[in-house]
Amino acid sequence: MTARLRTVRSTGMLLLALFAAACTRTGAGPAAPAATPAASATAPAGAVATGAYPDLFAEAGYARAEVEAKIQAAFQQLFHGDKAQQAVYYEDGSNEHGPLAYIHDVNSGDVRSEGMSYGMMIAVQLDRKAEFDAIWNWAVTHMYQDDPAHPAYGYFAWSVRTDGVPIDEMPAPDGEEYFITALYFAAQRWDDGEGRYDYRAQADRLLADVLHRQPITGMTARGEMTAVNLFDHDAKMVRFTPDLANAAHTDASYHLPAFYEVWARVGPQADRAFWREAALVSRDYFARAAHPRTALTPDYGNFDGTPWAAPWRPESADFRYDAWRSAMNWSVDWSWWALDPRQVEMSNRLQAFFEAQGMADYQSLYTLDGKPLGGGQTTGLVATNAVASLAADHPRRLAFVRALWDQPVPSGQHRYYDGMLYLMALLHCSGDFRAWLPEHGEAGN
Repeated sequence: MTARLRTVRSTGMLLLALFAAACTRTGAGPAAPAATPAASATAPAGAVATGAYPDLFAEAGYARAEVEAKIQAAFQQLFHGDKAQQAVYYEDGSNEHGPLAYIHDVNSGDVRSEGMSYGMMIAVQLDRKAEFDAIWNWAVTHMYQDDPAHPAYGYFAWSVRTDGVPIDEMPAPDGEEYFITALYFAAQRWDDGEGRYDYRAQADRLLADVLHRQPITGMTARGEMTAVNLFDHDAKMVRFTPDLANAAHTDASYHLPAFYEVWARVGPQADRAFWREAALVSRDYFARAAHPRTALTPDYGNFDGTPWAAPWRPESADFRYDAWRSAMNWSVDWSWWALDPRQVEMSNRLQAFFEAQGMADYQSLYTLDGKPLGGGQTTGLVATNAVASLAADHPRRLAFVRALWDQPVPSGQHRYYDGMLYLMALLHCSGDFRAWLPEHGEAGN
């Protein structure tokens, strides 16, 4: 919820993609948009099926040793560099469960579930178990709500101070989504530990609450609130927030169909069908929400794909900080699962728009139809535009990869959001951001 404080297979699979795009689904929210373009018989299987995750840097001409060195340098700077100007990872002592550490949004002066979950995902992809466990320990200790009477019970406060005092006790669902998926990957990569380090049990519990938690009315720092689950059962779509006043809205950048496909394979058995459907719905949502010419999405949206100008933030109807991540989300989904060819066209459309703006000159903020709103060019958007190359198939895609390569590791006041997106983009574009799943494709419960 970065923008709140910033004024952030085989033939069988091909047939499934065609069937999903053509069918009307009862209870799946608004009617589907135009049918998915037909997939050709030679369409590629996703990386999860083949085990071959695209290395865009290699395609762009960079040697593997250079790529690995670049990733490690970025990790070392952002996690273990100078605390005043480089690092966003801060060690914070220990408790009875072990070491503690947080990811600091230096610019806003807080710790966010978004950044904590990004930090855990980066750590599991890079096989950094110590950092993973320390971040998770801090998150559970200071951000998780374990009071059954609290409206945020079962969730993580999206923003807290560095001493753990909540700034806003309610969750931003993208944090929970990344926490859950990182925990499932950790269970596969490192095996389960005990207590809060029993990764799979922790992920199962969180995922059950995300979908099934019942309404709770109670007091918060902002007064009495009623909050529900994080996914609307009828729309089969992630909510913007679970508090009832805003629960019937969404955020395009919170839609993570690649992760829902993971949950449909390793999550609780009873809910796997729901997560398969949620992935289909999110793909349809992107096709509705992306502007027909620019492919830009709004920060906040309605379930029907139209923009939502939130009363406290009317500019949320524009393409801003949250929306940078939308193309990254649909492009990773295509790279991993290759189930919706519309994602190729959307990435091509988006990159064509930014190329026309000037590769060195495009701004960070736009109306959906492409009117620039300023913001300069930022590393975070350069990073997510490079990840869009996982789905794009036009030759221009490699220009966006090279633009990412040429960016220095973010430092200074804005190093948190830019840095997290930059490091995740390096992993995506190198083929090192992977779905860590059982070899047979699913785990039992």
